Amino acid sequence: MEKIRLGRTGLMVSRSGFGAIPIQRITADQSTALLRKAYDAGINFFDTAHGYSDSEEKIGRALSSVRKNIILATKTPATNRKDFFEHLELSLKRLCTDYIDIYQLHNPKALPRPGDETGLYDALLEAKKSGKIRFGGITNHRLPVAREAVESSLYDTLQFPFSSLSSEADMALVAAAKEKDIGFIAMKGLAGGLLTNARSTFTFIRGTNHAVPIWGIEKPEQLAEFIALENDPPELDDAMREIIEHDRVELAGAFCRGCGYCLPCPEGIEINVASRITLLMRRMPVAPFVGSQWRAKMELIENCKECGQCAARCPYELDPPSMLKKQLVEYRKFVSGL
Repeated sequence: MEKIRLGRTGLMVSRSGFGAIPIQRITADQSTALLRKAYDAGINFFDTAHGYSDSEEKIGRALSSVRKNIILATKTPATNRKDFFEHLELSLKRLCTDYIDIYQLHNPKALPRPGDETGLYDALLEAKKSGKIRFGGITNHRLPVAREAVESSLYDTLQFPFSSLSSEADMALVAAAKEKDIGFIAMKGLAGGLLTNARSTFTFIRGTNHAVPIWGIEKPEQLAEFIALENDPPELDDAMREIIEHDRVELAGAFCRGCGYCLPCPEGIEINVASRITLLMRRMPVAPFVGSQWRAKMELIENCKECGQCAARCPYELDPPSMLKKQLVEYRKFVSGL
């Protein structure tokens, strides 16, 4: 599989990386088979996080025997030095390794800087000096923080949502990272499941010649699709541009990316699905969303007290209560017509 230099890290990573959030949902044996198949196909870049339940352990179990041939990236949600090092030691243990290639600060609300009160940036430098990490990165869902990270040149890599739905401002961010020689790791390449044509967003991201997508992979057929795309990359021709433009028009405006930072909801509402359910229903098989289970879940929206917790946590500054109410109206119209 073709490899690309990940910015100033100098790491040569596969053009498609493996995003390991979804392997939380499969068994240890299934994840081992999937991860080994990805490795055998040429994928050498695997991204996970401290907070992804057993994802790190599954990667360690499957890939420790080929550790020297792969690039491991993980993340810490720590907000202080003490938690930073506790998370780091646990990640090393789970991943069955004595060093992590890219250790990332996981979606901080403000950019950690040298000497600030969090101590996080200084902890990255200390961990690098000790040899426990090779490079320090940052992930974020907030464009202003991501832009500040690039402008500061403090971090070796930036992980940020990027897909064929991305805005001109997002494109400018990728270009700025390239100019600063900061490795750009593209998360949510399928926009949290809203994009169902992997070929179009794959081609769009490939066109930047800098962004490295980490595809969330759970099933062998998903892996096979991305391997096939890597083996025979499509061209960004007029037909592909038409698909991308159609998606942009249909999903224009504010939409939920499904990141889940809004959760938990005091009323038990699954905000990250319910706030975009009709969009998902237009792009996926409808049956799972119209059964009694999801009908009951959608009716929980009636209990929303607009407490503001979800809006305060949303990194995209959306208005989840308004989105939920609109979706409930559209959902009821749909199911009543069945």
